[in-house]
Amino acid sequence: MNTTTAVPDAGPVLNISSYLFASLTDLKPLRDSLRRLCKRLDLRGTILLSTEGINLFVAGPEESVQKLLEALRKIPGLEKLEAKESFTSYQPFRRMLVKIKKEIIAFGIDGIEPAERTAPKLPPQQLKQWLDEGKPLLLYDVRNDYEVKVGTFENAVPAGIDTFRDFPEAVASLPDDAKSTPVVMFCTGGIRCEKAGPFMQQAGFDEVYQLEGGILKYFELVGGDHYQGDCFVFDQRVAVDPRLQESAVAQCFVCQTPLTTEEQNSPLYVPGDSCPHCFKSAQETMAEVVAKRQTKLKEVTTPLPGSIPYTNTRRLFVSSEQKGKMLYEVFAEKVPAASKGFWEKMVQQKLLVEVIHHQDERLVEYREANPTVPLVAGQLFEQRYPGTTEPDVSTDIQILYEDSGLIVVNKPAPLPMHPCGRFNKNSLISFLEQVYHPQKLRIAHRLDANTTGVAILSRTSAVARQVQPQFEQGKVEKRYLALVHGHPPEDEFICDEPIGTSRVTGGGRRVEEGGQPSRTDFVVRERFADGTALLEVSPKTGRTNQIRLHIWHLGFPIVGDPMYQQGGVMQQKQTLDIDEPPMCLHAWEVRFRHPQTSEMVTFQAPAPSWADAAQH
Repeated sequence: MNTTTAVPDAGPVLNISSYLFASLTDLKPLRDSLRRLCKRLDLRGTILLSTEGINLFVAGPEESVQKLLEALRKIPGLEKLEAKESFTSYQPFRRMLVKIKKEIIAFGIDGIEPAERTAPKLPPQQLKQWLDEGKPLLLYDVRNDYEVKVGTFENAVPAGIDTFRDFPEAVASLPDDAKSTPVVMFCTGGIRCEKAGPFMQQAGFDEVYQLEGGILKYFELVGGDHYQGDCFVFDQRVAVDPRLQESAVAQCFVCQTPLTTEEQNSPLYVPGDSCPHCFKSAQETMAEVVAKRQTKLKEVTTPLPGSIPYTNTRRLFVSSEQKGKMLYEVFAEKVPAASKGFWEKMVQQKLLVEVIHHQDERLVEYREANPTVPLVAGQLFEQRYPGTTEPDVSTDIQILYEDSGLIVVNKPAPLPMHPCGRFNKNSLISFLEQVYHPQKLRIAHRLDANTTGVAILSRTSAVARQVQPQFEQGKVEKRYLALVHGHPPEDEFICDEPIGTSRVTGGGRRVEEGGQPSRTDFVVRERFADGTALLEVSPKTGRTNQIRLHIWHLGFPIVGDPMYQQGGVMQQKQTLDIDEPPMCLHAWEVRFRHPQTSEMVTFQAPAPSWADAAQH
């Protein structure tokens, strides 16, 4: 739909378009005086000023427009300024702009000076006669493709350009025999031909003409003979017909493409949002966004941030229960694996320092840790590890979905979800926060570093407050795939053994009487000849290592699990190395209520190769 602006008194509005190549000087004072004049005359449109001349599209009361033309013709060099006129019942421009430009029509080629030399001008009547007679010639449309779409001369050859700056390349692609053929070029009002003509002459074309006054002058003097469609114009009318009356063509405000009546009736045309040319489905939009995210992920993980030596820091806080104790005693409680000698060495090398916050929290100082003074509640220490490098991890993170509230990824392995242990920079959240900076992402649930599959992250705290409780309260439906050693005798079974909260060897868990209530449902999908079985797993609670521990407890450990191994053996190793065989546990599907739409949504990560029967 065309947007119009009402005009007081509903009188006719005179529209003029005009240009003239001339040598102009003192452009800034000229611009300012024209601004004042147009404001006083209640005119709207655009005037472009350059040292090479003037180009303008202006509309308003007829008397005011004529006064503007009179003023312009008094400017040295513009005495012969002529204008093409048409009338509308409304003001087709929203505002009045007077600008200084390097060129009044952007071309970007030096040495083309229309004020000095142009191609011969062919009167519209002469062109009509030639076309009536069938005179052999190349009728060349030098306008942009979106203008040609609205209408052009019969049998005209379009330049096939997006902007006028592409014209030299278009000319170079014309066949060689065109240089010996009479060429009649045309555009809307003639201004582009003023530069296109001399350029083609320089390029070796023998006989080049430009349609005098362009299509609009042809319509005015000849009508629509030999022309098909309408003519695109650069105001709210969008296009005019051969009678110089506004046509039914509209323009998409998003992609600026002219739209036919049929295209305006398309369900894909939503004024201000889309049209058949720029409409993209949700899937297409998502694919474009995800492609950009994946490119950024590649950038932030190449090389792996943790592979470059850096000083890793960890902070240790003194609680109220620890006040009055000595430094080595407290740190032995916090980090049982570190000996007193380790902490003494850290203090001696000034790698354990006290953090001093000033009243302005942005101001921080450090001082040497003093192990001879009892600790005070609230003290904060920083532990430093210079030259730190982290184990390599998989960076094959696939973004499955994102919207304003959620990010869903297919997490590879090995890859910890958050900084922990030997991993700080090499973690899923560390990578993604660089991609989605400055947003602070929040993990909705946890997957082991060795587990692949669907991982949900919230992009705002408000979304996190609605998503995370669904996981905590068991309202999320989760389905995993697991490849296990052995063949469970039953096709469907459960394990509801309680799981202890205390860490055991290597940080694992054990089934313990009095532990947290836990339940996992298992379905055997296939038993393989190699002695393994593929299970579909549905955890009904969310305890640490729950699936791995429950199936191990039942005697069917997961293939590749570095901790819960065959024969009831529990090893201390937690995270696999990048070149080791994978742990065959995959978060296949997650279903929950979307926090913003309240609708149930399901996200699924493609099954890994080890889940394929052909692999066994």
